[in-house]
Amino acid sequence: MMHIAREILNWPLLVFCITAVLCSAAVWLGHLASKRAHDLNKALATDLNIIQAATLTLLALIIGFTFSMAITRHDLRENLEATEANVIGTEYLRTDLLPEQAAAKAKKLLIQYLDIRIDYYNTHDHKRLEKIYQETDRLQTQLWDAVAPSVRSNQTPVMALVAAGMNEVIDSEGFTVASWAARLPVTAWILMCAIALFANLLLGFGAYNFARKTWIFLVFPFITAISFFLIADIDSPRGGAIKIIPRNLQSLKQSIDPNVMSQQPSGKTN
Repeated sequence: MMHIAREILNWPLLVFCITAVLCSAAVWLGHLASKRAHDLNKALATDLNIIQAATLTLLALIIGFTFSMAITRHDLRENLEATEANVIGTEYLRTDLLPEQAAAKAKKLLIQYLDIRIDYYNTHDHKRLEKIYQETDRLQTQLWDAVAPSVRSNQTPVMALVAAGMNEVIDSEGFTVASWAARLPVTAWILMCAIALFANLLLGFGAYNFARKTWIFLVFPFITAISFFLIADIDSPRGGAIKIIPRNLQSLKQSIDPNVMSQQPSGKTN
């Protein structure tokens, strides 16, 4: 059950459709229940309005807090992408402190590593993602092996700086993967959906003019579905329309890879 819920949350448009259908059904069921109930006296109708207003306010607060949590996670992922580009670029410069042969090898590996990190941000295929993880582990091992001999043979503060920089390159990838895996808990989604259904049920129960103005009472389910869609879209780094674009990594790639620079148009015309 939880696995199915996680898969659904990877598709924000599906979240929108399910929420719209369920909330609309809740409004309709609430209206049917009100038709079967006895006529409400004035005091009971007032109490119902108070409960309805409190439930809608609670739903609005929970949606607001959940949206804030999703935005915070999204901002963290963007910041970590910039951090990755910064540490890779810094280590690329520090490799000049290595012996010539080791420096050339390390720079070549860093360019390959940069390609695989850009691919990590752009891919949406889970099978391809598994290959990216394997390739990342392989390149990280090779990168460390490229600097380790020089550091061991020349244990100076300068070599320690090179080793620390390579360690930051490896660590930054781990922080990024962890941030992409840190999604809103499925339990929080279930509780938020439950409150949304009760709110729409109460809305339908108090809709005395539902038959004549049906479309008005279906506006709230639609708005609720849009809110859920937006939260799911921001919280899903691969399945949503709002994506983390590796602009900093791509810019770094253009600045350090001579093959990319040679392919750039010169801007001159014959």
